[in-house]
Amino acid sequence: MYPDVLRMHPTHRRAWHPTQLLVVLALWLATAGNLPLWLAVWRLPESTGVSALTTLAGLGGVVLGLLLAFLALLVWPRWLKPAGVLLLVVASLTSYFMSAYGVVIDPSMIANALNTDVREARDLFTGTLLVHLLLGAVLPGLWWWRQAVQPVSWVSLLGRQIGLAGLGLLLAFAVLWLSFQDMASLMRNHKPVRYMVNPFNTVYALTRQVVGSAAQSQQPLQTMGADARWSAPPQGPERAPLILLVVGETARAANFGLGGYARDTTPQLRELQRQGELVYFSDVTSCGTNTHVSLPCLFSHLLGSEHRSSSERFENLLDVLQRAGLAVLWLDNQSGCKGVCDRVPSALVSAADAPELCPGGECLDGALLKLLPVQLARLDPERRARASVVVLHQMGSHGPAYYKRSPSAAKPFQPECTSHALQKCPPEQLVNAYDNSIHYTDQVLAETVRWLQREGAGGRPTAMVYVSDHGESLGEKGLYLHGMPYSMAPREQTHVPMLMWLSSTMRSALGVRADCLNAQKDKPWSHDHFFSTVLELTQVKTSLYGQPAGVLSSCLQRPD
Repeated sequence: MYPDVLRMHPTHRRAWHPTQLLVVLALWLATAGNLPLWLAVWRLPESTGVSALTTLAGLGGVVLGLLLAFLALLVWPRWLKPAGVLLLVVASLTSYFMSAYGVVIDPSMIANALNTDVREARDLFTGTLLVHLLLGAVLPGLWWWRQAVQPVSWVSLLGRQIGLAGLGLLLAFAVLWLSFQDMASLMRNHKPVRYMVNPFNTVYALTRQVVGSAAQSQQPLQTMGADARWSAPPQGPERAPLILLVVGETARAANFGLGGYARDTTPQLRELQRQGELVYFSDVTSCGTNTHVSLPCLFSHLLGSEHRSSSERFENLLDVLQRAGLAVLWLDNQSGCKGVCDRVPSALVSAADAPELCPGGECLDGALLKLLPVQLARLDPERRARASVVVLHQMGSHGPAYYKRSPSAAKPFQPECTSHALQKCPPEQLVNAYDNSIHYTDQVLAETVRWLQREGAGGRPTAMVYVSDHGESLGEKGLYLHGMPYSMAPREQTHVPMLMWLSSTMRSALGVRADCLNAQKDKPWSHDHFFSTVLELTQVKTSLYGQPAGVLSSCLQRPD
């Protein structure tokens, strides 16, 4: 007989056979656990009238059949109860995020979730989510846990489970055979549907992420730019170049005033642009739709398409700069550098660094400027005498709590959404909150430029490059936040702002023609060009340089 752990309430009038409970669980997951999927299919343009019903019935039969086979093969009585509760929780959570934000569950979304810190995760938990968990997981889970299970022999159990698995596969195959044309058209024309089937989306994505991460961790770290050298003539500590690379978070180009947005969300940067020292690049594409992918990709020598598919481990741009003898520093006001800064000096912004800029323990990006001089002074003096490169990793416009990304005294667009449940906010209030975050980014970047101007008052070449890691959806096509699979991501999530400010001394040191640089501003650029752009800016030479060339390449009067 099966172990005594199964002999629950033996005198209960209704004790379920284990396979009967699996059928109940499969039915629940196929219906209530997949509500976002069924709603998405129902709303498709081609799903009208009888066609909608047949499409739903066909896909429902396939999902139910696969669920029966999946549960029968993997869920056995010894872990029946906890496995069922876990699946209910997973289905409820993913259903909520898919319906609330329009996201889908793929490996990159799982990676993003696994790398989210407590601060970011806290912003995602709302009263609506708790209600969703109560109805979708807690109440069904309590019912599930309280059910009595019949004790059965291994022989009988094995036969029933294998039979249920076979029945499920037969059902899925038969329905797929009968409606193959409809199913093939659905999956081909509406790719997001593939990532909406609970719990297979999570199981697949989590498996891919875990296996991929484990495989990558076993790969040796490959040295890049072993021949890197700093080619500029030494100028001494007082005239050593200082370059800031500001990585924005969740800033989309569509709401950047410099890019033609109806609102002037970037008034201070626009003034710098009028002075002729700042260039805004209007057509820049990110190499990912979330920080976990985009940030390492931005600093990689690989093209975006290569980086997204590669399992190898390489050193990055910061390693190359450090190998060339430059002082390198990473300052972070977010959830970490995703491995980019592992081998260079780094520091996290904390409330102690600038308490006036850290209400409630969460720091605004202005705190990065408070931390910058202190951390910069701690770098190796010999390296600083050549050149210093500092990365400022912003919190930027990270959602869903956009209202937290700007101080109360700098919110020109009112009223703003203060809810984390974005779909419940009036669209104009949601945009107001987001635009306020961009307006504050404008203030921080302008303050950064003014600090660089002061640092360069004695003839020191200074520069700033700003680029966002990815964009954001604000309700367009029912999508919120970011993280859609790259192949199907809307432009709002991949079109990002990028700008460059060069002091006159830096322009002279590089031999950059201002008119030529301005001529580059409307050309199509991407994160792929960032690696070479920074090498051009820092005057570091390596065999990695130039594939593809950076934005400065055609404007240098004295290229090596």
